[in-house]
Amino acid sequence: MSMPHRAVHRLENAEALDKVAEPVSSAVQRAIQPRIVRNLLSGTNTGHPLHPVLTDVVIGAWSMAGLLDVAGGPDAEPAAGLLTAAGVVAAVPTALTGLNDWADTLGAERRVGLVHAGANTVALALYAASLGARSRRAKALRFAGMAAMGISAYLGGHLTFTRGVNVNRTAWQQGPEEWTPVLAASELAEGEHRTADADGVQILLYRTATKLHAIAATCTHLGGPLGEGTVENGCVTCPWHGSTFRLDDGGIERGPASAPQPSYEARIQNGRIEVRVPPPGGQSDMADEGAHHRRTRRLLARTPAS
Repeated sequence: MSMPHRAVHRLENAEALDKVAEPVSSAVQRAIQPRIVRNLLSGTNTGHPLHPVLTDVVIGAWSMAGLLDVAGGPDAEPAAGLLTAAGVVAAVPTALTGLNDWADTLGAERRVGLVHAGANTVALALYAASLGARSRRAKALRFAGMAAMGISAYLGGHLTFTRGVNVNRTAWQQGPEEWTPVLAASELAEGEHRTADADGVQILLYRTATKLHAIAATCTHLGGPLGEGTVENGCVTCPWHGSTFRLDDGGIERGPASAPQPSYEARIQNGRIEVRVPPPGGQSDMADEGAHHRRTRRLLARTPAS
């Protein structure tokens, strides 16, 4: 194990950090509770977490300021200062989106994330201080800020690429392409939802008087079990962090999720509920679609609730 890996491993197991992390996380969770705030900071309406995008702006601005400090000569100070200021301004929304994402973590991820945030705070303070300093002192502060930023970037990469924080938890799921029986129709009463297995993929089924809904049962956000969530107004809410998805198409109504749930076609055939991945373009079997839906509605109406 390399020295950086050993250092991160110690951070992951440093339970003393929980004394700071837990109250800070609770405060952040209260602040981001409103739906509009949660969706905005999570990037819910962009289809991608917002924090990684904003970090590129900060890192890019401060890195170019460092390049000018090394190779720009004495006349490059105004440009380096402008880049530094741009990074300081961009760091504010970047920090807010990062806190939003971090508040959902636990254990090792929360501890590493706390140090990640601390290193970012140090970097921001150093770069901000450089804005009012003379040229030589400003450069020294920026170099120190870049060192703190480098540590933070390493920890952020560890959280994303090693620990999988905010990675879509359904990205590698391969649902059945052919109609696959998953449950007896009599086992799912109207107004109920259940989780069923379809070729190794967990599917959430929900039944109304006229339709069967089927979406992935693993929350795209951090893998929460949607089968243990609540269903209301045609949506299911994850019991872990409150992400809310529409049952008819898997679309997001409320973050922190930024990727929609995979949605499946569902029908009743020979007394069994069958599901499959929607055909590409939705063109397959279009001629029989109306008859299929009418037949499913009749079967739903006739199947006794249990």
